[in-house]
Parts: sequence; C-alpha cells; structure tokens
Amino acid sequence: MSRPSSRPSSAGTVTAVTVHGPGGVLDLTVPAGATLADVARVYAAEAHLPAPLPLVTPTGAPLRMTDRVGAAGLQPGALLVAVEPADRAAPRRTATATGRRDPGLVPGTGPAAWLCAAVAAALLAGLCTASLPEDERWPGVVVLGLAALAGCLPYGARAAQRVVAAPAFAAAATLAVLWDPHPGRLPVVLGAVGLAAAVTAAAGRALGRSGSPAEQALHVWLVAGTATFVVAGTAPLTGAPAQAIWAVLLLAAVLAARLAPGLAVDVPDDHLLDLDRLAVTAWSAREPAEGGRGRSVVPAAGVAGVAGVAGVADVAERAGRTLRAASVAILVVVALSAPLLLWTADLPPDRTGARCLVGFGGACLLLAARNHRHRAARRLLRVAGVLALALLAAVLLGVQPDGAAADLPALLAPAAVAVAVGVALVVAAVLVGRGWRSTWWARRAEVAEALCGTLAVGSLVVAVGLFRHLWEITS
Repeated sequence: MSRPSSRPSSAGTVTAVTVHGPGGVLDLTVPAGATLADVARVYAAEAHLPAPLPLVTPTGAPLRMTDRVGAAGLQPGALLVAVEPADRAAPRRTATATGRRDPGLVPGTGPAAWLCAAVAAALLAGLCTASLPEDERWPGVVVLGLAALAGCLPYGARAAQRVVAAPAFAAAATLAVLWDPHPGRLPVVLGAVGLAAAVTAAAGRALGRSGSPAEQALHVWLVAGTATFVVAGTAPLTGAPAQAIWAVLLLAAVLAARLAPGLAVDVPDDHLLDLDRLAVTAWSAREPAEGGRGRSVVPAAGVAGVAGVAGVADVAERAGRTLRAASVAILVVVALSAPLLLWTADLPPDRTGARCLVGFGGACLLLAARNHRHRAARRLLRVAGVLALALLAAVLLGVQPDGAAADLPALLAPAAVAVAVGVALVVAAVLVGRGWRSTWWARRAEVAEALCGTLAVGSLVVAVGLFRHLWEITS
C-alpha cells in the first residue's frame, strides 16, 4: 500500500483499530477509505508474516476483505483478529448434544437465593425428621434420599443447581437416621453426615458433564465432607474427647480462609501471557512521529472474544465459584464447631483455651476477609468472624448453654467500652485511606492477622485438653 501524504487528516477520516494475530498485537490508525485488505497487508508487513491473513471479528465471523473501513461499521477502538485459514474457529455452540441449551449456573441473586433456600429446607427437614421417634422417621428419610438421588441426575434445565444442593439432602437424610443428642456421639454423627455429603457430591460429579459450572462447588463438598469425616472419625478410634474434634474443625476453617485463594486460582500454562507477543507497535496514515508511541483503548467486551483472554476469564470465573463455595463451607463449619466447642469444654483450663480459640479465630477470619477481592467470599468470611465473636461475647456475658447466668451488670460496662472502642477504630480506618486500602492500615492488619492466627494455633493445645492432661500427669 502506498504511503499517504503526511498532511493531517480531517476529523472522522481515520479510525483506530487493534489487530490480534500470530505476530502479536498491532494498533493501527486506518484511513476510512482504506480496505480491510490494506489493513491485513500492513499487519503482515509489520508482523513479518509471509502473506496477509484474513480478518475476522472477535466472535469468529469472517469479514469481506474488499470492504472499506468506513463502510464496515468499525468503531474507534474496534478489535480485529488475523487468523490462518486452516485455524479459523468454528462458531460457538449454544446447545448441547441433546439439542437443549445448557444455561449452567446462571449469574444473579435469584438462582443463588433458591439454592440457599433448598439447602436450608433440606437441613430443616432433616432436623424435624430427627426429632420424631425412630419408627416414624422413615417417610422423611425416603423423601430426602429420593431428593438427593434426583438432584444427581444430569437432566433438565437446572441440573447444575440441583446437583449442588443434592449433598445437602443426603446429609439431612443421614442426620435423620443417625441423630443422637449425646455430646460424645455428636462427632460420629457429624462424620457420617460429612461422608454422605461427600459421596453424593462425588456421584453428582461423575454423572455430570465435563466442564460443568457445578464442578467447583461439588469439589468443595467433596473436600469438606471428607475432611469432616476423617477428623470426626478419630474420636471413636483414639478416644479423643468431643471438644478436640470441634477445636480441630474450627482451626481448619480459620486456616482455610487464608489458604483457599491460593488453591482456587490455578492458571494453566497455555493461558500465561507471552510479553514478547504482546509488544504493541503503531502504523499511521501519516509519517510516524518521532519519540511518540500510540495506544488504543479496546473495549473489554471485544477483548473477551480472543482465545487467550477468554481462557483467563474462564479461569477467573472458576476460581470465583471455588472461593464462593469454600467461603460457604467455612461459614457452616464455624457455625457448627464454635458453639459445640464452647459447650463441651467445661473444665477451667479447657474452657479458657476454647474461648481463646474462638476469639482469635473470629478475629483472624475478619482480617482475612479484607484480602478477598471476591465480594461474596469477603462477606461470607465476615459473617463467619462476626458469628464466632458473637458466640464468645454471649458466653462471656453469661448466656451459657446450660442456662446459667453471670453477673450481667458487672460485665455490661466492659462490653460497652469494648464496643465503643471497636466502633472508633472502624471509623478511623474508614477515614484514613478508606480502610485497609491505606498502606499504614494494611501493614498493621497483616501483623494483626498473623498474630491472631498464631495465637489461635497456640490455643488449640489448651482447648483440646492436652495441656490439662499433661498438667494432671506431672502433678
């Protein structure tokens, strides 16, 4: 293509486009009268390609190379993709092999709310069935078992949502069958419930299609249920007290809040960006200016159509689902283990260790939540931390499970002072650099989180009764 004159073009006669291809990324300022074949020829020359390549849209739709840029409807910042004729991607399929659309996990609050409602209904049905006499439980158990079986079947428009809720129905059925309120048998019951949920999640994952959006949630069900069964199963085998099981589960949930992001985000090697191929050059209808470098702003919707960027977006989406499911599991484990730990640790040394573990664990969850960019995961972790601290405050104020009440007037004043100091700290954090985004606050939060995590791990030795046992042996 002959080089146009260096006379500046009038407004509206040039269009800035970005071309992705085998030679990397190239920003072009193209005259409106140039054809797409001219754009392909300039890209091939700049990228040192043997021949011009055909241009397609980010969605794979082919473009006629004889069309002019101004008549093709290209907006400033448009994205074009230069592809090999043999490597042109097939149109994206919108239906499965059965001919039906596969909506997967539809984003939004509606499906999530219905999913949470189904899980809550399953657990409520399991508790209500467990309160009946043993010879009257079988109808409820059969209904819950059939609901779990139906949820694992990969049929229907909402199969991905049903399979995520199926382990909850299996856990509720197991709870109704094995329910025993005795404190010493509760770990065994909880272990069996976790095993039933893990087996159901494994069955749903095996029956579902590969790449389903429900795989991340089922993986969390499988890991959480298996870990609960392994930890709770050590109670009858080793003779460990029930408080040791609850303490280990609570500490595992606290540590998982910090370890989950590192395990959830796993970028394949073929999705890593090659910086050499991302080098941006510029071609202009005028002579290139000396010492300058142009840059085009490309819309995010257009970039998402490129294979590499779309792959990274898929990885981020899967990691977000994993973090959300892991945060829900952490909240459930904290809601179960924290009150049971405070209830079963009745001896003075164990009681002190249990309260320290719940308090430091709740503070660690609140501080760990600030590191999560995922909004749902951050809120769930904050709810878990507040719940743990609320349970500790209830115990310190004398609201004991056995109904015993302490001297409330003597404890209300320290509690009011603590709440006032906490509110003042929150206000100061918001005013100084918008909370944890300030470097000063972020450093102190990191130190506080490490300190709370260390103290929580140290409190485990006292909470499980090991410190008291050694004290009794040596005394």
